[in-house]
Amino acid sequence: MTARGRIATYGAAGLVVVVCLFPFLWMIISSIKVLTELYTIPPTWIPEAPTLGNYATVLFDSNIPRYFLNSVVISVGSTGLALILAIFASYGFARFQFRGKTYYQSFILVGQLLPTAAIIVPLFITLRYLDLVNTYLGLILVYMIVTLPLSVWMLTSYFKAIPRELEEAAIIDGASRLGVLFRITLPLSLPGLVAVMVYAFVTTWNEFIFALCFATDSSVKTLPIGLAEFTTEFNTDWGAVMAASVIMTVPIAILFLSMQKYFVGGMMAGATKG
Repeated sequence: MTARGRIATYGAAGLVVVVCLFPFLWMIISSIKVLTELYTIPPTWIPEAPTLGNYATVLFDSNIPRYFLNSVVISVGSTGLALILAIFASYGFARFQFRGKTYYQSFILVGQLLPTAAIIVPLFITLRYLDLVNTYLGLILVYMIVTLPLSVWMLTSYFKAIPRELEEAAIIDGASRLGVLFRITLPLSLPGLVAVMVYAFVTTWNEFIFALCFATDSSVKTLPIGLAEFTTEFNTDWGAVMAASVIMTVPIAILFLSMQKYFVGGMMAGATKG
């Protein structure tokens, strides 16, 4: 590549990075501004009087810490449950032949394509019948249902790419099917497992509609619902909203940065292997 080509490539990449990071940068800057400065026109890029008062409001004068804990419990629970079920279902689809296999896989994918409005009423009726409205378990099961179809689809593609000969050799040596799965298949599928885990966790962490309908009690409300509590009929505390948004973004940023290598590899493998 010529010098001019490198400059054009780096310039385009830099522009994309700036465009992608601008909302996060603006969110952080706004979180340390006083309320009057947030309404200044034209907006100021550098706060004239930086303050941590918005973070103090969020952490000590609101229910955000409780909502944060709720989000952690629900996201970790639903992600773990979806990952466990997806592993066994995907391994079955990838390694065994049975009648109707193609149709079952198609039905799973159709479940992912259903719009939220089409399933929210049946889910609410089911949860109310089971007395699971406003409970951790209710939201965990709902989020598992939402994330499981794509998780199964992604892992099935990844398991199919692992050579059968490795598993057959282990079976000849006396290993059971479960032993092959946990000792050979899963370690080789680590990038795919991480990709599914990150996808399920982020989807659950940011979900709003189901949490709004199924968690009306403050004891189980999640962070996306908590952000709306800073908006009243006549005013919105944008400083507190931005501070809470930063707090909400930190776990996702840490997860992506720590799992970036495996996540990118797992997504690429799931997209190209069949």
